[in-house]
Amino acid sequence: MLFPLSQGKRRYSLFGFRSMLLIFTAVPAFASTGATPEPPIHPLWILPFGLLLLAIATLPLLAKHFWEKFYGWIAGGFGAVVVGYYLFGLQYTDRLIGTAHEYISFICLIGSLFIVTGGILIHLWKPGRPILNVVLLGIGAVIANLFGTTGASALLIRPFIRVNRGRLKPYHIVFFIFIVSNTGGLLTPIGDPPLFLGYLKGVPFFWLFEHVIWIWLLAVGLLLGIFYLIDARNKGVVPVATPPTGHKSFELLGKHNFWYLAVIILAVLFNHELNQVMLFLPELIQVIAALLSLKTTPKVVHVHNEFSFGPIKEVALLFLGIFATMIPALQYLETNASQLGINTPGMFYWCSGSLSSVLDNAPTYLTFLSAAIGLHGMEVNGLLQQSSTYIYIIAISVGSVFFGANTYIGNGPNFMVKSIAEELGCATPSFFGYIVKYSIPILLPVFALVWWIWFV
Repeated sequence: MLFPLSQGKRRYSLFGFRSMLLIFTAVPAFASTGATPEPPIHPLWILPFGLLLLAIATLPLLAKHFWEKFYGWIAGGFGAVVVGYYLFGLQYTDRLIGTAHEYISFICLIGSLFIVTGGILIHLWKPGRPILNVVLLGIGAVIANLFGTTGASALLIRPFIRVNRGRLKPYHIVFFIFIVSNTGGLLTPIGDPPLFLGYLKGVPFFWLFEHVIWIWLLAVGLLLGIFYLIDARNKGVVPVATPPTGHKSFELLGKHNFWYLAVIILAVLFNHELNQVMLFLPELIQVIAALLSLKTTPKVVHVHNEFSFGPIKEVALLFLGIFATMIPALQYLETNASQLGINTPGMFYWCSGSLSSVLDNAPTYLTFLSAAIGLHGMEVNGLLQQSSTYIYIIAISVGSVFFGANTYIGNGPNFMVKSIAEELGCATPSFFGYIVKYSIPILLPVFALVWWIWFV
């Protein structure tokens, strides 16, 4: 073997019949009854979303075995309440159809990236030292803009965990989420879903890179520096990193999967054009790439990667409930955005960021972009013409991407990384522990500094 497998039996199977049934029987319920005027939503219907978040935060601590057995039914149950209200109470399905499309796109992308990167074995026969960890996290922050935060996270989390065997602590996983799964992906539309939506709305591909590179360097640099100071104090036992006879200090297996990875990224990049050819064509291409990866990747690579479908199953089921229950919250936000008195770049930064911590950051981005368009009475192309208005696009972009790191559910890759880490036997903070121990004392000062320099 190239390296020792972790303890515990790994199930190497697909989602499982009941899980797949729950996911895909939810989608046909989003049948259209035709476009109708949008009815008002009572704020009480935000409660299922809040209760689901509370369940995600508390039940793994209070009733661990119950949660592990029934989390899919809990998430699906809360989602079914909201879906039923829109179907039979409001008799309004336009938002359900849009959300169903968003969820299918989300899970096809994150699932295909998870499967393809699971077929790429990156192994460093190096000890997990602070400098090496900083280099790995820095590389992850860069390639997050090429493969997306999801692709970069799925590709690097396993080798990052392996080099730190013997000294791995919860903060390793947390800073990986901070840097690779979120803040790193600020520079291109590929990096994070809200930026891709901005690209579709008319923000040029390299425009954001030119205007946020210094913000990116400051935030990523500070987080890497803080991580180094913490990691340098870690006196855990560093495992011997001598490669077996015949093996090099760096090994890369399953290289053909990088072609599948490129196909998935291109399907994202040309999402709009492909959907005009056939609805869900981008998602179909991603699924085919994932299936080909499974078919062509040697089993030994999956074995040594300790690959299983457990993490993506958890992400799929929990976010099925999250996507459904957040519909009323997003609708209420969109309806009342103009009445909230948000009229400065700083307010757009904090508000879009705060809501992106718990809501899907892509529709949150669009909501505040629409608010900026309404505030100035001009479309995106007009906002881009002068610094007094394009600063709003920068504020919304930075807030939506950065603040997704504040919670496990702030961005899709966060929960995926947590699930992979736990599958490999790594300790991770609880939902509230993540926020109290790490997000508030580490992220908020960094975000406040960004606000003070660029958006005051």
